[in-house]
Amino acid sequence: MKLDFSRIEPRLLDAARTIADLVRRAGGRALTVGGAVRDLVLGASVKDVDIEVFGLDAGALRSVVGEKFRFDECGASFGVLKIKGVDIDVSLPRRESKIAEGHRGFLVGHDPSMTVAEASLRRDFTINAMYCDPLSEEFIDPHGGLVDLESKTLRHVSERFREDPLRVLRGMQFVARFDLSPAPETVEICRSMTIENLPPERIFEEWSKFFTKGVAMAKGMNFLRDVGWVRYFPELEALIGCRQDPEWHPEGDVWNHTCNCLNAFARERVGDRDEDVIVGFAVLCHDFGKPATTRWDPVKRRFRSLGHDLAGVEPALSFLRRFTNEERILRAVPPLVQYHMQPYALWRGKVGDAAIRRLALKVGRIDRLLRVASADDQGRYAEPDPASAHGTAPELRWLAGEAERLRLEACAPKPIFLGRHLIEMGYKPGPGFAPMLDAVFQAQLDGKFADLQGAREFFMRRVAEMRKGKP
Repeated sequence: MKLDFSRIEPRLLDAARTIADLVRRAGGRALTVGGAVRDLVLGASVKDVDIEVFGLDAGALRSVVGEKFRFDECGASFGVLKIKGVDIDVSLPRRESKIAEGHRGFLVGHDPSMTVAEASLRRDFTINAMYCDPLSEEFIDPHGGLVDLESKTLRHVSERFREDPLRVLRGMQFVARFDLSPAPETVEICRSMTIENLPPERIFEEWSKFFTKGVAMAKGMNFLRDVGWVRYFPELEALIGCRQDPEWHPEGDVWNHTCNCLNAFARERVGDRDEDVIVGFAVLCHDFGKPATTRWDPVKRRFRSLGHDLAGVEPALSFLRRFTNEERILRAVPPLVQYHMQPYALWRGKVGDAAIRRLALKVGRIDRLLRVASADDQGRYAEPDPASAHGTAPELRWLAGEAERLRLEACAPKPIFLGRHLIEMGYKPGPGFAPMLDAVFQAQLDGKFADLQGAREFFMRRVAEMRKGKP
Protein backbone atom coordinates (compact mmCIF):
# COMPACT_ATOMS: atom_id res chain seq x y z
CA MET A 1 0.00 0.00 0.00
CA LYS A 2 1.52 3.31 -1.12
CA LEU A 3 0.37 6.23 0.99
CA ASP A 4 0.26 9.84 -0.17
CA PHE A 5 2.33 11.62 2.49
CA SER A 6 1.59 14.97 0.86
CA ARG A 7 -1.75 14.75 2.68
CA ILE A 8 0.09 15.49 5.92
CA GLU A 9 0.64 19.17 6.67
CA PRO A 10 4.28 19.99 5.78
CA ARG A 11 5.28 21.18 9.27
CA LEU A 12 3.69 18.11 10.77
CA LEU A 13 5.38 15.73 8.34
CA ASP A 14 8.78 17.38 8.84
CA ALA A 15 8.44 17.07 12.61
CA ALA A 16 7.30 13.43 12.41
CA ARG A 17 10.23 12.53 10.18
CA THR A 18 12.67 14.38 12.42
CA ILE A 19 11.40 12.45 15.46
CA ALA A 20 11.59 9.17 13.54
CA ASP A 21 15.18 9.94 12.51
CA LEU A 22 16.20 10.81 16.08
CA VAL A 23 14.69 7.53 17.29
CA ARG A 24 16.40 5.56 14.50
CA ARG A 25 19.78 7.05 15.38
CA ALA A 26 19.24 5.95 19.00
CA GLY A 27 18.55 2.38 17.92
CA GLY A 28 14.75 2.38 17.94
CA ARG A 29 11.95 2.70 15.42
CA ALA A 30 9.15 5.25 15.31
CA LEU A 31 5.91 4.43 13.48
CA THR A 32 2.88 6.55 12.78
CA VAL A 33 -0.26 4.76 13.91
CA GLY A 34 -4.02 5.13 14.24
CA GLY A 35 -6.18 7.87 12.79
CA ALA A 36 -3.44 9.51 10.72
CA VAL A 37 -2.72 6.26 8.86
CA ARG A 38 -6.42 5.53 8.42
CA ASP A 39 -6.98 9.00 6.98
CA LEU A 40 -4.03 8.64 4.61
CA VAL A 41 -5.52 5.38 3.33
CA LEU A 42 -8.81 7.24 2.76
CA GLY A 43 -7.02 10.06 0.93
CA ALA A 44 -8.00 12.60 3.58
CA SER A 45 -5.89 15.42 4.98
CA VAL A 46 -3.98 14.73 8.19
CA LYS A 47 -3.67 17.44 10.83
CA ASP A 48 -2.49 15.44 13.84
CA VAL A 49 -0.20 12.44 14.22
CA ASP A 50 0.31 9.71 16.82
CA ILE A 51 3.74 8.08 16.88
CA GLU A 52 4.57 4.84 18.68
CA VAL A 53 8.23 4.17 19.44
CA PHE A 54 9.71 0.68 19.63
CA GLY A 55 13.10 -0.32 21.01
CA LEU A 56 13.69 2.58 23.44
CA ASP A 57 12.79 2.92 27.10
CA ALA A 58 11.03 5.99 28.51
CA GLY A 59 14.23 7.75 29.59
CA ALA A 60 15.90 7.28 26.22
CA LEU A 61 12.79 8.48 24.40
CA ARG A 62 12.61 11.67 26.44
CA SER A 63 16.30 12.26 25.83
CA VAL A 64 16.27 11.82 22.05
CA VAL A 65 13.05 13.75 21.47
CA GLY A 66 14.33 16.52 23.74
CA GLU A 67 17.30 17.10 21.40
CA LYS A 68 15.06 18.95 18.94
CA PHE A 69 11.66 19.44 20.56
CA ARG A 70 10.03 20.78 23.68
CA PHE A 71 7.25 18.62 25.03
CA ASP A 72 4.82 18.02 27.87
CA GLU A 73 4.57 14.56 29.36
CA CYS A 74 1.00 13.45 29.88
CA GLY A 75 0.83 11.21 32.95
CA ALA A 76 3.76 9.29 34.37
CA SER A 77 2.01 5.95 33.85
CA PHE A 78 1.00 6.64 30.25
CA GLY A 79 4.24 8.30 29.21
CA VAL A 80 2.82 10.24 26.25
CA LEU A 81 4.99 13.10 25.02
CA LYS A 82 2.93 15.94 23.58
CA ILE A 83 5.19 17.86 21.23
CA LYS A 84 4.86 21.62 21.54
CA GLY A 85 4.22 23.63 18.40
CA VAL A 86 2.86 20.72 16.34
CA ASP A 87 -0.02 18.32 16.93
CA ILE A 88 2.05 15.18 17.56
CA ASP A 89 1.82 12.69 20.42
CA VAL A 90 4.72 10.28 20.94
CA SER A 91 4.26 7.18 23.10
CA LEU A 92 5.78 3.81 23.94
CA PRO A 93 4.00 0.46 23.44
CA ARG A 94 2.13 -0.46 26.59
CA ARG A 95 1.28 -3.62 28.45
CA GLU A 96 -2.03 -3.09 30.22
CA SER A 97 -3.80 -5.14 32.86
CA LYS A 98 -7.45 -4.51 33.70
CA ILE A 99 -7.63 -3.96 37.47
CA ALA A 100 -10.84 -1.98 37.92
CA GLU A 101 -14.01 -0.88 36.16
CA GLY A 102 -14.11 2.01 33.74
CA HIS A 103 -12.05 3.69 31.08
CA ARG A 104 -9.07 4.28 33.38
CA GLY A 105 -9.07 1.00 35.31
CA PHE A 106 -5.74 -0.27 33.98
CA LEU A 107 -2.30 -1.04 35.35
CA VAL A 108 0.04 0.25 32.67
CA GLY A 109 3.63 -0.68 31.97
CA HIS A 110 5.93 0.13 29.05
CA ASP A 111 7.83 -2.57 27.19
CA PRO A 112 10.41 -1.47 24.58
CA SER A 113 10.80 -5.09 23.43
CA MET A 114 7.22 -5.43 22.22
CA THR A 115 6.67 -6.08 18.52
CA VAL A 116 4.22 -4.18 16.38
CA ALA A 117 1.96 -7.25 16.24
CA GLU A 118 1.89 -7.42 20.05
CA ALA A 119 1.42 -3.71 20.60
CA SER A 120 -1.39 -3.49 18.06
CA LEU A 121 -3.53 -5.96 20.03
CA ARG A 122 -4.47 -3.23 22.51
CA ARG A 123 -5.96 -1.02 19.79
CA ASP A 124 -9.71 -0.79 19.32
CA PHE A 125 -10.61 -1.39 15.67
CA THR A 126 -8.63 -2.81 12.76
CA ILE A 127 -9.00 0.45 10.82
CA ASN A 128 -7.14 2.19 13.67
CA ALA A 129 -4.43 -0.49 13.99
CA MET A 130 -2.53 0.29 10.79
CA TYR A 131 1.02 1.67 10.93
CA CYS A 132 3.42 3.38 8.59
CA ASP A 133 7.06 4.35 8.80
CA PRO A 134 7.46 8.10 8.13
CA LEU A 135 11.05 7.52 6.91
CA SER A 136 10.74 4.49 4.63
CA GLU A 137 6.96 4.96 4.08
CA GLU A 138 6.48 1.24 4.74
CA PHE A 139 2.84 0.34 5.42
CA ILE A 140 2.21 -2.21 8.19
CA ASP A 141 -1.23 -3.76 8.64
CA PRO A 142 -1.17 -6.58 11.22
CA HIS A 143 -4.96 -7.07 11.45
CA GLY A 144 -6.36 -6.45 7.99
CA GLY A 145 -7.47 -2.88 8.56
CA LEU A 146 -7.03 -2.01 4.88
CA VAL A 147 -9.40 -4.76 3.75
CA ASP A 148 -11.94 -3.72 6.38
CA LEU A 149 -11.68 -0.08 5.36
CA GLU A 150 -12.18 -0.97 1.70
CA SER A 151 -15.19 -3.14 2.53
CA LYS A 152 -16.48 -0.48 4.96
CA THR A 153 -16.43 -2.88 7.90
CA LEU A 154 -15.98 -2.01 11.56
CA ARG A 155 -14.17 -4.88 13.27
CA HIS A 156 -12.51 -5.02 16.69
CA VAL A 157 -8.88 -6.10 16.88
CA SER A 158 -8.91 -8.66 19.68
CA GLU A 159 -10.63 -9.89 22.83
CA ARG A 160 -8.86 -7.10 24.66
CA PHE A 161 -11.41 -4.76 23.11
CA ARG A 162 -13.84 -5.57 25.93
CA GLU A 163 -11.50 -4.06 28.54
CA ASP A 164 -12.48 -0.47 27.64
CA PRO A 165 -16.22 0.32 27.48
CA LEU A 166 -15.62 3.68 25.83
CA ARG A 167 -14.87 1.73 22.65
CA VAL A 168 -18.56 0.98 22.17
CA LEU A 169 -19.32 4.69 21.87
CA ARG A 170 -16.27 5.12 19.67
CA GLY A 171 -17.79 2.41 17.50
CA MET A 172 -20.99 4.44 17.22
CA GLN A 173 -19.21 7.53 15.96
CA PHE A 174 -16.83 5.60 13.66
CA VAL A 175 -19.80 3.84 12.03
CA ALA A 176 -21.37 7.25 11.46
CA ARG A 177 -18.17 9.01 10.36
CA PHE A 178 -17.06 6.46 7.79
CA ASP A 179 -20.41 4.87 6.85
CA LEU A 180 -19.31 1.47 8.16
CA SER A 181 -21.18 -1.74 8.84
CA PRO A 182 -20.16 -3.49 12.07
CA ALA A 183 -18.95 -7.08 11.85
CA PRO A 184 -21.32 -9.50 13.64
CA GLU A 185 -18.59 -10.52 16.07
CA THR A 186 -18.02 -6.86 16.95
CA VAL A 187 -21.72 -6.37 17.63
CA GLU A 188 -21.64 -9.43 19.89
CA ILE A 189 -18.62 -8.33 21.92
CA CYS A 190 -20.17 -4.87 22.36
CA ARG A 191 -23.41 -6.46 23.54
CA SER A 192 -21.45 -8.27 26.26
CA MET A 193 -20.00 -5.01 27.59
CA THR A 194 -21.44 -2.55 30.11
CA ILE A 195 -20.96 1.18 30.43
CA GLU A 196 -19.26 0.61 33.83
CA ASN A 197 -18.13 3.93 35.32
CA LEU A 198 -17.28 5.85 32.18
CA PRO A 199 -16.47 9.49 32.97
CA PRO A 200 -19.31 11.74 31.76
CA GLU A 201 -16.90 13.99 29.89
CA ARG A 202 -15.70 11.05 27.76
CA ILE A 203 -19.28 10.14 26.87
CA PHE A 204 -19.91 13.76 25.92
CA GLU A 205 -16.80 13.81 23.74
CA GLU A 206 -17.94 10.79 21.72
CA TRP A 207 -21.37 12.33 21.18
CA SER A 208 -19.64 15.56 20.12
CA LYS A 209 -17.56 13.71 17.52
CA PHE A 210 -20.72 11.98 16.34
CA PHE A 211 -22.36 15.37 15.72
CA THR A 212 -19.33 17.14 14.25
CA LYS A 213 -17.96 14.34 12.05
CA GLY A 214 -20.76 11.85 11.43
CA VAL A 215 -22.16 11.34 7.94
CA ALA A 216 -24.24 8.15 8.16
CA MET A 217 -25.86 9.22 11.40
CA ALA A 218 -28.69 6.69 11.28
CA LYS A 219 -26.17 3.86 11.02
CA GLY A 220 -24.39 5.12 14.12
CA MET A 221 -27.67 5.31 16.01
CA ASN A 222 -28.70 1.83 14.89
CA PHE A 223 -25.32 0.49 16.02
CA LEU A 224 -26.08 1.86 19.48
CA ARG A 225 -29.48 0.15 19.37
CA ASP A 226 -28.18 -3.15 17.99
CA VAL A 227 -25.50 -3.54 20.66
CA GLY A 228 -28.09 -2.84 23.36
CA TRP A 229 -26.51 0.37 24.63
CA VAL A 230 -29.68 2.42 24.23
CA ARG A 231 -30.52 1.04 27.67
CA TYR A 232 -28.01 3.54 29.07
CA PHE A 233 -29.88 6.36 27.33
CA PRO A 234 -33.52 5.69 28.30
CA GLU A 235 -34.78 8.82 26.57
CA LEU A 236 -33.52 7.33 23.30
CA GLU A 237 -34.77 3.83 24.08
CA ALA A 238 -38.29 5.23 24.60
CA LEU A 239 -38.36 6.40 20.97
CA ILE A 240 -38.17 2.82 19.68
CA GLY A 241 -41.66 1.66 18.78
CA CYS A 242 -43.31 5.00 19.59
CA ARG A 243 -46.06 5.16 16.97
CA GLN A 244 -46.68 8.05 14.58
CA ASP A 245 -49.37 8.87 12.06
CA PRO A 246 -48.24 6.95 8.94
CA GLU A 247 -49.70 9.54 6.58
CA TRP A 248 -47.59 12.32 8.07
CA HIS A 249 -44.69 10.06 9.06
CA PRO A 250 -44.27 7.33 6.45
CA GLU A 251 -40.78 6.64 7.82
CA GLY A 252 -42.22 4.77 10.81
CA ASP A 253 -41.70 5.21 14.54
CA VAL A 254 -40.06 8.11 16.37
CA TRP A 255 -36.71 6.30 16.42
CA ASN A 256 -36.66 6.06 12.61
CA HIS A 257 -37.77 9.67 12.35
CA THR A 258 -34.96 10.83 14.66
CA CYS A 259 -32.40 8.84 12.69
CA ASN A 260 -33.58 10.42 9.43
CA CYS A 261 -33.48 13.86 11.06
CA LEU A 262 -29.87 13.31 12.09
CA ASN A 263 -28.96 12.33 8.53
CA ALA A 264 -30.54 15.59 7.34
CA PHE A 265 -28.70 17.53 10.06
CA ALA A 266 -25.38 16.09 8.85
CA ARG A 267 -26.09 17.24 5.29
CA GLU A 268 -26.56 20.82 6.53
CA ARG A 269 -23.76 20.96 9.08
CA VAL A 270 -22.06 24.37 9.21
CA GLY A 271 -18.57 23.34 10.35
CA ASP A 272 -18.56 25.35 13.58
CA ARG A 273 -17.97 22.81 16.36
CA ASP A 274 -20.00 24.55 19.06
CA GLU A 275 -22.92 25.27 16.75
CA ASP A 276 -22.99 21.75 15.33
CA VAL A 277 -22.88 20.18 18.79
CA ILE A 278 -25.74 22.37 20.07
CA VAL A 279 -27.93 21.83 17.01
CA GLY A 280 -26.99 18.13 16.86
CA PHE A 281 -28.15 17.57 20.43
CA ALA A 282 -31.32 19.55 19.74
CA VAL A 283 -32.13 17.40 16.70
CA LEU A 284 -31.44 14.24 18.70
CA CYS A 285 -33.69 15.41 21.55
CA HIS A 286 -36.41 17.26 19.66
CA ASP A 287 -39.04 14.51 19.97
CA PHE A 288 -38.17 13.26 23.46
CA GLY A 289 -41.65 14.38 24.53
CA LYS A 290 -43.50 12.05 22.15
CA PRO A 291 -43.37 8.81 24.20
CA ALA A 292 -45.19 10.56 27.06
CA THR A 293 -47.76 12.35 24.89
CA THR A 294 -48.57 10.01 21.99
CA ARG A 295 -52.20 8.89 22.02
CA TRP A 296 -54.62 7.33 19.58
CA ASP A 297 -57.27 9.88 18.59
CA PRO A 298 -60.48 7.91 17.93
CA VAL A 299 -62.14 10.89 16.26
CA LYS A 300 -59.38 11.74 13.83
CA ARG A 301 -58.39 8.06 13.74
CA ARG A 302 -54.68 8.64 13.98
CA PHE A 303 -51.89 8.86 16.50
CA ARG A 304 -51.25 12.34 17.87
CA SER A 305 -48.58 13.76 20.19
CA LEU A 306 -50.17 16.96 21.41
CA GLY A 307 -47.81 19.05 23.53
CA HIS A 308 -44.77 16.90 22.81
CA ASP A 309 -42.65 19.98 22.16
CA LEU A 310 -43.01 21.31 25.72
CA ALA A 311 -43.00 17.79 27.19
CA GLY A 312 -39.62 17.15 25.59
CA VAL A 313 -37.78 19.78 27.63
CA GLU A 314 -37.37 17.83 30.87
CA PRO A 315 -36.21 14.54 29.29
CA ALA A 316 -33.79 16.51 27.12
CA LEU A 317 -32.31 18.16 30.21
CA SER A 318 -32.17 14.83 32.03
CA PHE A 319 -30.34 13.26 29.08
CA LEU A 320 -27.83 16.11 28.80
CA ARG A 321 -27.13 16.54 32.51
CA ARG A 322 -25.89 12.97 32.84
CA PHE A 323 -22.76 13.74 30.85
CA THR A 324 -22.28 17.50 30.69
CA ASN A 325 -22.52 20.51 32.96
CA GLU A 326 -21.65 22.97 30.19
CA GLU A 327 -24.05 25.86 30.59
CA ARG A 328 -23.92 26.77 26.91
CA ILE A 329 -25.36 23.33 26.07
CA LEU A 330 -27.86 23.17 28.92
CA ARG A 331 -29.06 26.70 28.17
CA ALA A 332 -29.22 26.44 24.36
CA VAL A 333 -30.71 23.00 23.64
CA PRO A 334 -34.00 22.96 25.65
CA PRO A 335 -35.53 26.04 23.95
CA LEU A 336 -34.76 24.52 20.55
CA VAL A 337 -36.64 21.40 21.64
CA GLN A 338 -39.57 23.38 23.06
CA TYR A 339 -40.01 25.66 20.05
CA HIS A 340 -38.97 23.38 17.18
CA MET A 341 -42.45 23.63 15.58
CA GLN A 342 -42.77 27.41 15.94
CA PRO A 343 -41.55 28.32 12.42
CA TYR A 344 -44.63 26.60 11.01
CA ALA A 345 -46.97 28.04 13.66
CA LEU A 346 -45.75 31.58 12.98
CA TRP A 347 -46.10 31.07 9.24
CA ARG A 348 -49.67 29.81 9.58
CA GLY A 349 -50.53 32.65 11.96
CA LYS A 350 -49.19 35.30 9.57
CA VAL A 351 -47.53 36.98 12.55
CA GLY A 352 -45.77 40.30 12.63
CA ASP A 353 -42.33 41.42 13.73
CA ALA A 354 -43.13 41.35 17.46
CA ALA A 355 -43.77 37.58 17.45
CA ILE A 356 -40.52 36.95 15.58
CA ARG A 357 -38.57 39.12 18.02
CA ARG A 358 -40.08 37.20 20.94
CA LEU A 359 -39.24 33.87 19.32
CA ALA A 360 -35.64 35.02 18.86
CA LEU A 361 -35.58 35.99 22.55
CA LYS A 362 -36.79 32.51 23.55
CA VAL A 363 -34.43 30.44 21.41
CA GLY A 364 -31.38 32.72 21.37
CA ARG A 365 -30.59 32.15 17.70
CA ILE A 366 -33.17 31.70 14.98
CA ASP A 367 -30.57 30.20 12.64
CA ARG A 368 -30.23 27.26 15.06
CA LEU A 369 -34.00 26.83 15.22
CA LEU A 370 -34.22 26.82 11.43
CA ARG A 371 -31.63 24.04 11.25
CA VAL A 372 -33.57 21.93 13.76
CA ALA A 373 -36.87 22.57 11.95
CA SER A 374 -35.31 21.74 8.60
CA ALA A 375 -33.92 18.44 9.90
CA ASP A 376 -37.30 17.65 11.49
CA ASP A 377 -39.11 18.28 8.20
CA GLN A 378 -36.69 16.20 6.14
CA GLY A 379 -36.85 13.41 8.72
CA ARG A 380 -40.37 12.54 7.58
CA TYR A 381 -38.94 10.72 4.58
CA ALA A 382 -36.67 7.72 4.18
CA GLU A 383 -34.77 9.64 1.50
CA PRO A 384 -34.03 13.38 1.35
CA ASP A 385 -36.87 15.45 -0.07
CA PRO A 386 -35.36 18.47 -1.87
CA ALA A 387 -38.64 20.35 -1.51
CA SER A 388 -38.29 20.37 2.27
CA ALA A 389 -34.68 21.51 2.53
CA HIS A 390 -33.92 24.64 4.57
CA GLY A 391 -33.40 26.78 1.48
CA THR A 392 -36.68 25.93 -0.26
CA ALA A 393 -39.35 25.08 2.35
CA PRO A 394 -41.64 28.13 2.20
CA GLU A 395 -42.17 28.36 5.97
CA LEU A 396 -38.46 28.19 6.74
CA ARG A 397 -37.49 30.44 3.85
CA TRP A 398 -39.97 33.03 5.10
CA LEU A 399 -38.68 32.93 8.69
CA ALA A 400 -35.06 33.06 7.53
CA GLY A 401 -35.84 36.15 5.46
CA GLU A 402 -37.72 37.86 8.28
CA ALA A 403 -34.95 37.12 10.76
CA GLU A 404 -32.39 38.55 8.36
CA ARG A 405 -34.49 41.68 7.85
CA LEU A 406 -34.77 42.15 11.60
CA ARG A 407 -31.09 41.27 12.08
CA LEU A 408 -31.98 38.42 14.41
CA GLU A 409 -30.53 35.41 12.56
CA ALA A 410 -27.74 34.75 15.06
CA CYS A 411 -28.71 36.72 18.16
CA ALA A 412 -31.59 37.52 20.46
CA PRO A 413 -32.97 41.07 20.78
CA LYS A 414 -31.08 43.12 23.35
CA PRO A 415 -32.67 45.89 25.42
CA ILE A 416 -31.89 49.37 24.16
CA PHE A 417 -32.96 51.09 27.37
CA LEU A 418 -30.87 50.08 30.41
CA GLY A 419 -30.58 50.81 34.10
CA ARG A 420 -27.84 53.37 33.51
CA HIS A 421 -30.23 55.36 31.36
CA LEU A 422 -32.70 55.52 34.25
CA ILE A 423 -29.90 56.72 36.54
CA GLU A 424 -28.97 59.40 33.99
CA MET A 425 -32.61 60.55 34.13
CA GLY A 426 -32.39 60.99 37.90
CA TYR A 427 -33.87 57.71 39.15
CA LYS A 428 -32.23 55.96 42.08
CA PRO A 429 -31.51 52.21 41.71
CA GLY A 430 -33.99 50.00 43.52
CA PRO A 431 -36.60 47.25 43.20
CA GLY A 432 -38.68 49.43 40.90
CA PHE A 433 -36.04 49.37 38.18
CA ALA A 434 -36.87 45.86 36.92
CA PRO A 435 -40.56 46.39 36.09
CA MET A 436 -39.84 49.76 34.46
CA LEU A 437 -37.09 48.32 32.28
CA ASP A 438 -39.18 45.28 31.39
CA ALA A 439 -42.10 47.49 30.29
CA VAL A 440 -39.78 49.44 27.99
CA PHE A 441 -38.25 46.23 26.62
CA GLN A 442 -41.68 44.76 25.86
CA ALA A 443 -42.51 47.94 23.93
CA GLN A 444 -39.22 47.58 22.06
CA LEU A 445 -40.17 44.00 21.08
CA ASP A 446 -43.55 45.33 19.89
CA GLY A 447 -41.70 47.74 17.59
CA LYS A 448 -42.81 50.96 19.29
CA PHE A 449 -39.29 52.40 18.94
CA ALA A 450 -35.96 51.39 17.39
CA ASP A 451 -33.33 53.58 19.08
CA LEU A 452 -32.39 55.06 22.44
CA GLN A 453 -34.08 58.38 21.79
CA GLY A 454 -37.31 56.58 20.98
CA ALA A 455 -36.93 54.49 24.13
CA ARG A 456 -36.51 57.59 26.29
CA GLU A 457 -39.54 59.21 24.72
CA PHE A 458 -41.63 56.07 25.22
CA PHE A 459 -40.57 55.87 28.86
CA MET A 460 -41.44 59.50 29.53
CA ARG A 461 -44.86 59.07 27.90
CA ARG A 462 -45.48 55.97 29.99
CA VAL A 463 -44.52 57.82 33.19
CA ALA A 464 -46.84 60.70 32.27
CA GLU A 465 -49.72 58.29 31.60
CA MET A 466 -49.20 56.56 34.94
CA ARG A 467 -49.23 59.88 36.77
CA LYS A 468 -52.58 60.61 35.13
CA GLY A 469 -53.86 57.29 36.43
CA LYS A 470 -53.90 55.45 33.10
CA PRO A 471 -53.11 51.70 33.32
